[in-house]
Amino acid sequence: MCAEHDGRADRGPSVVTRRALRTTLAACVSFFVCLYALDRPVAATYALFAAVSMAALSHIPGTGRQRAAVMVKATPVAWLLLTIGTYLAIRTWSAVVGMLLIGFALAFVAAAGPRAGGAAPGLQLLYILPCFPPYAPDTLLERLVGATFGLVLLVLAEVFLLPEEPGPTYRRLAAGAAGTAARCAAELGRAPYTLSAVSAETARAAGESLRPFRIDEADRPAGPGLHDRALAHVGLAARTLLSRMVNLPPAPPEPPPPDRPPKVPEAQVLAAVARAVTEASALLDGTADTTEAADALRRVREEAASAAAREPPTTVARGRRRAAVLEVADAAVALTTAAELAVRGRHARRPADADAGRFWYAGQLAPRLWWHRMAGHAGPRSVYFQNAVRISLALAAARTVAGVDSLPHGFWAMLAVLSLTRTTASQTRATVRVAIAGTLLGALVTGVLLALIGGHTTLYAIALPFVMLTAFRVGPVRGVGWAQGMFTLVVAFVFAQLAPVTWQLAEVRILNVVIGSLIGVVFGVLAWPRGAQRELHRAVALLLTREAETVERTTAVVVEGGPGHTPDDQPLQHALIMAESAFAQHQSEPRNTEDPTTDWQAAMITGHHVLWGSRRLIVRGGPAVGPDNGARLDGRAAGVATRMREAAERAGATPEASDAPDPQSAPPPGGPAVDDPPGASSPRFFAALAWLDSLTVDVGRITASDHPSGLSGPSGPSGPSGPSGPSGSPDSSGSSRPAGPA
Repeated sequence: MCAEHDGRADRGPSVVTRRALRTTLAACVSFFVCLYALDRPVAATYALFAAVSMAALSHIPGTGRQRAAVMVKATPVAWLLLTIGTYLAIRTWSAVVGMLLIGFALAFVAAAGPRAGGAAPGLQLLYILPCFPPYAPDTLLERLVGATFGLVLLVLAEVFLLPEEPGPTYRRLAAGAAGTAARCAAELGRAPYTLSAVSAETARAAGESLRPFRIDEADRPAGPGLHDRALAHVGLAARTLLSRMVNLPPAPPEPPPPDRPPKVPEAQVLAAVARAVTEASALLDGTADTTEAADALRRVREEAASAAAREPPTTVARGRRRAAVLEVADAAVALTTAAELAVRGRHARRPADADAGRFWYAGQLAPRLWWHRMAGHAGPRSVYFQNAVRISLALAAARTVAGVDSLPHGFWAMLAVLSLTRTTASQTRATVRVAIAGTLLGALVTGVLLALIGGHTTLYAIALPFVMLTAFRVGPVRGVGWAQGMFTLVVAFVFAQLAPVTWQLAEVRILNVVIGSLIGVVFGVLAWPRGAQRELHRAVALLLTREAETVERTTAVVVEGGPGHTPDDQPLQHALIMAESAFAQHQSEPRNTEDPTTDWQAAMITGHHVLWGSRRLIVRGGPAVGPDNGARLDGRAAGVATRMREAAERAGATPEASDAPDPQSAPPPGGPAVDDPPGASSPRFFAALAWLDSLTVDVGRITASDHPSGLSGPSGPSGPSGPSGPSGSPDSSGSSRPAGPA
């Protein structure tokens, strides 16, 4: 009965017990009040199933209060679905068409994030419920009142009954990471101008803490709204800033020539970074509400960049250090801008010099942001689209069978489709086998109890709360077989109070579950049977290929020089979106131990770095770097692109074709060695060189055997991450827009 969901924190015994108590209390109280106190059996039915659908079939992540907030927002949608379902159910063809369209829409809404996606199965059930006899539009008001009563009691139970303590929010974690970055910036501004081993390790740990798979689903900034996008952007910028600080080249040992001192000392830039990031940390933490330091950082950054562009050419060591410090400042500016957007929303200032492409979502209305998210996944390469097609076709087929064959209690067949269909055919088959076995055993026990109890309604009423509590307590912990078996008892005890029943009700239950399970298996085999596993390989391979193309194109623009312009990076953006959504679903599916040892998330983080650096280099423009330095950049870019393409071949290799070359064996970058003295070098040369250096580190992480995510093998987390992209980009789940720094 329970929807597929994360198998970690939210399935512990204490958490499951709390949820089972809330569900049982809301469902039974609303059912008994409507049936016995008000003598309204229709309202009683809808009250009970409304509570059960949103609490047991749905997987809304978070604490009770967080789930209650989602349920309140979903209540008007439930009213609409009950109304549409009631009127379309009169004819089989209209019910089937409605099931196809609405089933797709409700499943596709998972692209909007884990909270919306978690509520979707429960809303599906509320639409399915009125699609079966009795076809009585005149009872619509009673149905709506009953469902509302059940939902109200469930919301109250979630809020007040055994409330959980909320964990650290993503915003608070981002504030902590920003505070760590501020301390690192202050340390880098003092002799010996590098991070100690302890500080570097602390910075890495702070960046890792912002990886979305380490965050509870309810707290991941994965929604399409402005606040979620901006908060995801904060995480990306914070991780970039920390990474740039850890990898900051050491300061050159010799001081700058006395006749050409730097116009803006590096220490001044780093001090401005420390102040601005400290301010952003306080803003995120709610302890301050100022942005003066952020404004000062923008001025210092622009002064430093302008001074670097006017200064005579410099040496390799000094040029690299200066370019890397400017990258640190850029990441800090992005962090402070995103932090203000995350806290103040549409009321935040967007500075005139802010990257309009990076912060495109600032000031946008919610409907437009939702449209961008959903439109980005409206195609067969999106796993959200694939899942929506699969479940809507299966539900429509089940409704057709139930309507044409007049299947008794056909509602149960559709419920089996909804609760047992998984994203891969192998998962569905395994789930169905266990579910049918559990249903058979549950039906056997149910038949015996119905035969023994007979028509003693009072006994069913007394036993229902205990049976329901056991079902919702045992099912999530012991698995789908126990869930289906226990739910068979629950529905039998419910229907026994609504109308006289015999042991044959258990027989009907078995028939419906078998039919629904077979339909789920058929469509699981026909519609993308491998789920996200193959799609992830294809999407990451395409992403790495797009990254390589962007690296080569950007380097060519830098080498040739010229005025700045906005790059056309739509192909890379879309590839990044598709890869992130496939990765999000991949975390909920069984692992194949023969998968290439690719750090999928590192490939996507690299995509953000490519987008950010490419835009920064191309938009600013600048003179040509000269033939010798151009050859050096071309050689380094060719090496990076080669490593990316070989990583793409390895990522795209399925277990059946695992003889792809090892990207670890890629040849070294060609062309003149970049560590050789280049003679005269422009700031733009060093900016491009610093970008390519950082990408070299990124590509090494993609295929490192000790990558921290552990997501390509069986040791990875077993639950779904939700539709937030793995790197949590502001639009990782569905807009063809640049996400900004990673």
